[in-house]
Amino acid sequence: MTEAAGAGAGAAAGADAVLDPELDLEVSRVIAAPRETVWRAWADPRRLEAWWVPAPARCRVAELQLRPGGSFETLISEDGAEFAPHITGCVLAVEEGSRIVWTTALVGGWRPAAQPFVTAEISFADHPQGTLYRARAMHKDPADRAMHDELGFHDGWGTVTRQLAQLVEG
Repeated sequence: MTEAAGAGAGAAAGADAVLDPELDLEVSRVIAAPRETVWRAWADPRRLEAWWVPAPARCRVAELQLRPGGSFETLISEDGAEFAPHITGCVLAVEEGSRIVWTTALVGGWRPAAQPFVTAEISFADHPQGTLYRARAMHKDPADRAMHDELGFHDGWGTVTRQLAQLVEG
């Protein structure tokens, strides 16, 4: 099992978009599980809740409509507090078993969002040791990228990627 984080990590995973180091952040990891198993951990709301936010915080999936224009909404509870909004977005593209693209620039039904911030591309590719999982966060400008980096992108997204691997490798 290997893990890489930062601009350029996993760039050969077969994504449609080219990594732009001024606008994008990325984490990737080889997960020792079949691609279908890793995909199901994203596609099943109950499985997504098990790893999507860094523990000990808890996640609740409000909506997960894996189709273009579908709603992607998660809630987070930290330190036992009430669940609060985490991600409110719109699914842009789904390639069953290999790719999910979502954005916070829109909400479900292609409606404009109040505060757009990130578009994410999640990809799953066969690898000799299991699945190459890659999560890329694309931003509208260098300032948003820098803010996301300073907020702890690599720690947060790296942690949830490790949690995903623990879930599906076990």
